[in-house]
Amino acid sequence: MKKSRAILVLVIMLIAFVGIGFIDLWGIDGKGKGSASDINLGLDLAGGVSITYQVVGEEEPDATDMSDTIAKLQKRVEKYSTEAIVYQEGADRINIEIPGVSDANQILQELGRPGTLYFIAETSAAGLKNYSWKTVTDENGAVSYQYTLDRTLEELEADGSIRLVGTDVADAKAESMQNKMGNQEIVVSLLMTEEGKAKFAKATTDAYTKGETLGIYYDGQFVSVPGVNEPITQGTAVIQGQASFEEAEKIASTIRIGGLKLELEELHSKVVGAQLGVEAISTSLKAGLIGFIIVAIFMIAVYFISGVASVIALSLYVVLVVLLLNGFAITLTLSGIAGIILSIGMAVDANVIIFARIREEIAAGISVRTSLKTGFDKALSAIIDGNITTLIAAAVLWFLGPGTVKGFAQTLALGIGLSMFTALVVTKLVLYAFYGIGFKDEKWYGVAKARKGIDFLGKRKWFFSVSTALVIAGFIVMGVYKANTGDALNFSLDFKGGTATAVTFDKPMTLEEVTSDVVPFVEDVTGSAVQIQTVQNSNEIIFKSSSLNMEQREALDQMFLEKFNVPKSMITSETISSTISDEMKSDTLIAVTVSIICMLLYIRIRFSDIRFGISSVVALLHDVLIVLAFYAVARVSVSNTFIACMLTIVGYSINATIVIFDRVRENMAEMTRKETLKDVVNKSVTQTLSRSIFTSFTTFIMVAALYVLGVTSIREFALPLMVGILCGTYSSICIAGGLWHVLREKFPPRPEEDI
Repeated sequence: MKKSRAILVLVIMLIAFVGIGFIDLWGIDGKGKGSASDINLGLDLAGGVSITYQVVGEEEPDATDMSDTIAKLQKRVEKYSTEAIVYQEGADRINIEIPGVSDANQILQELGRPGTLYFIAETSAAGLKNYSWKTVTDENGAVSYQYTLDRTLEELEADGSIRLVGTDVADAKAESMQNKMGNQEIVVSLLMTEEGKAKFAKATTDAYTKGETLGIYYDGQFVSVPGVNEPITQGTAVIQGQASFEEAEKIASTIRIGGLKLELEELHSKVVGAQLGVEAISTSLKAGLIGFIIVAIFMIAVYFISGVASVIALSLYVVLVVLLLNGFAITLTLSGIAGIILSIGMAVDANVIIFARIREEIAAGISVRTSLKTGFDKALSAIIDGNITTLIAAAVLWFLGPGTVKGFAQTLALGIGLSMFTALVVTKLVLYAFYGIGFKDEKWYGVAKARKGIDFLGKRKWFFSVSTALVIAGFIVMGVYKANTGDALNFSLDFKGGTATAVTFDKPMTLEEVTSDVVPFVEDVTGSAVQIQTVQNSNEIIFKSSSLNMEQREALDQMFLEKFNVPKSMITSETISSTISDEMKSDTLIAVTVSIICMLLYIRIRFSDIRFGISSVVALLHDVLIVLAFYAVARVSVSNTFIACMLTIVGYSINATIVIFDRVRENMAEMTRKETLKDVVNKSVTQTLSRSIFTSFTTFIMVAALYVLGVTSIREFALPLMVGILCGTYSSICIAGGLWHVLREKFPPRPEEDI
């Protein structure tokens, strides 16, 4: 690269950084659109809307119906945010919390009042008219024309005129499709359940035979009254005649919400404040800045001019992350902040792999110019394989995981994609530019020192024994706690549910004031950790704790009276269910299982040896089990961040192992007759040792900064993650290679399989 072009590249990089940084700080207009302050924040950071629905009816609802209704509502509200949660409150109430919004009325209007949906025949079997087109005058005297019922719902149900109900519909959505004339048409697409399929076939056959319509009735009015052009027997149908996509989506939305098993009515709605407050955000950002500075100093000290290039690339990475969070409308939560800060540490990984390769080439006597090109070329496969396996996991988690996991998957995929871009494109351009302006001496890049081979495989029995003992010890501890307390782990409210105590104070209080002045007294009475929420334009504070008995509730009421002069009449308590439902747990487990299988298949294809895949997955599971044991022994609270923590460890662990296996594959292709398979594995682990240690160090620094400076919730995420980083490094270096060697010796490949 010529000097003039090199200078131009650096200037462009500077302009790009300043330009994107400007947008991050101030946005693209005078109102701050596209800036960091415009990012969608989760309920824990920015608050949002809380809506409570009451089940209609005198009888207490069935537990199964409540569970099914919650599951369907969860899917429904995820259109507003992947971080929206739905949970049971008391015996017959359902609470919905939607982050990043502040207009409760708008949400209620869009969500609708969940109730029963009916598919009604135009006439009864006896020929009575069930509904007809009539002139209607409202209370303001406005005249309109619409379909109205000619008979009561009770009469319709009694004589079988109600052919289907909402629960017979599996899904409804607005779509654009091509009609028989070849034109695009907006329709509402319906999919019936297996039971609904038979009912719908009979209803449409009867309507077609009679030349009648089939009315869709919800909440006192007809949503749509479509004609029937033919009997529909396959369980799918479309409703035509919509003037716009918005109209079609409104109908589809009404049908979906009408498919709930229980009829609900709004009890109350409110705008709740953030659970953690401004302090959590500011301390997290401070931790990120400190961690970034330490990482930057480390990279420059170790890799000289290459380190400077990586710092420039990482700086651009940070501002791009902020920009794209807005661009993709990703809802940022506390665990999301931690994940992004963590990804800064992980983004160093690709740079370390590249720089190690460059130093190896220089040590072999190759010119700096050629070493730069060869270093990037040789590092490419390890970087791509390591990141694609993690991207596969993110993609599967996005498609199959529940809402909170989807949010994590988005952040993970964003971080991986950007880290690959900045490492393979930005770092490369900057390094070439530095070379072009005069940094051509090898002293600016460093020379790899010959490292004495370490016999890792010779100690594999010891490594395997230690790991096995730790895993077994973890299960023993979990068993002991299960027997004594009923819970193997220290499950938080997110998993167990508890009691929500709403207290209206005589003066407004900030989240920080409540945390410092009130929470210690509440925790002393309840004997458990407490989550808090403020309520906008109100003196009400909500305290969520473990389940309280009557004696504890009375003690809590008395404490509020004595310490804060709050009368009992201003205190209400409700039992709440877990926000992480059984369905969410099972969906997460399925998503992780499928992602591991997909990663296994990818490794099998790329490495032509299933033993690499099996070893990688076993090492990955080893890390998960060790961290799980740590949760049990240290009694770290298992909250909603637990899922994000475990998923982060999965991605981190597989990445580190793949880098080592990529080097094993390379060295096997260059194996001499004097070398054994054991020699190759030891050599590969030794060659990648600095990468494994340096990457783990930078990542650990970022997370450690979070732990030292973060609030309690962040520490609960950071502490086990630090254990996972150390464990992942250990398993990659000490377990994975040894396990692959054992499998290779026990199950030697066929000649055509050998690599």
